[in-house]
Amino acid sequence: MKWKQWIEKWGLTGLSINAGFLGLEWQPQDADRAAAWELYIELLTRITTQDLAPDDGDEQTALASIHSLFPISRETIKRHGRFATEFTTIAIVVLNQLVRPFTAKWHRLSLQKAFEDPARCAEFRQELATLQSKLRIYTKMLSDMAGVEDLTNLQSSGE
Repeated sequence: MKWKQWIEKWGLTGLSINAGFLGLEWQPQDADRAAAWELYIELLTRITTQDLAPDDGDEQTALASIHSLFPISRETIKRHGRFATEFTTIAIVVLNQLVRPFTAKWHRLSLQKAFEDPARCAEFRQELATLQSKLRIYTKMLSDMAGVEDLTNLQSSGE
């Protein structure tokens, strides 16, 4: 399978990846599978994929949890090194294209006391929900790469 096909399989065709790279074979190795498993568990157990009910949690803590994906991903990449190229590629693209715009915007706004304004809190939660839907796809991609059963939808949303 080519990278392009793997990305299309998950519906993340909006990611900007070099066309030449998309033509390469997608062939995860053992290091990719191990790294994918580690980050899969981190994503699965954080606000990144779990619903945040309107009366639960707080925005600053949710933002911090999302932001923590950067050091967690960096450590995972370093630990598995140059042998986890498939994992590293998708992790970097997701961090830089999906997570970074969200955290950059809301970090700046949080410093300006945006989370003291109920309207800004509602806006944050709406944007968080949009990001979560994309990160759920990423979580499923990681379970596929890790070769494990996907548990992303294990819990009922209560609907």
